[in-house]
Amino acid sequence: MSLVTLLPFIVLIGAMFLMTRSAKKKQQQAIEMRNQMQPGSGVRTIGGMYATVKEVNEDTVLLDAGPGVELLFAKNSIGAVLTDDEYNRIVHGIEHDLKSDADLVPDDASSLTETDGPAADAAAPSDGASVDLGKKDVADEPADDTPADQAKTDAQPKKTDGDTEAK
Repeated sequence: MSLVTLLPFIVLIGAMFLMTRSAKKKQQQAIEMRNQMQPGSGVRTIGGMYATVKEVNEDTVLLDAGPGVELLFAKNSIGAVLTDDEYNRIVHGIEHDLKSDADLVPDDASSLTETDGPAADAAAPSDGASVDLGKKDVADEPADDTPADQAKTDAQPKKTDGDTEAK
């Protein structure tokens, strides 16, 4: 057999070795992460539930999911051990690491619409009355017969008694 025919088999065996090696590395990291769990740390289960570790045993973990809710999970079901900042950000919505306090977005848009200066005073109604943006009624408009209005009425067919000129 020549080296050219053995080359594809060697490449396949090498790829399989590298894939199993990376999988074993990930498993070892997960085992180390689970062994470093301590009571009081925040975790996320593989099902997506966030809880606080209350007690760690050899194969199980007791989790505190809320007031009066304690759940017993297998250690293998812990997907990630979270830092305190990350756990508080996700569960409680608390941000600790704000970069600048100057560029915060307000909770309501009222501060975004307020303007100061003479242009704002001229645009705003001075008497405090609300502006009516609705349609006007036909009765409020002045009635003037223009030739266009008369043409519309002439174009409409006139009703007759039934006598027609065509026979």
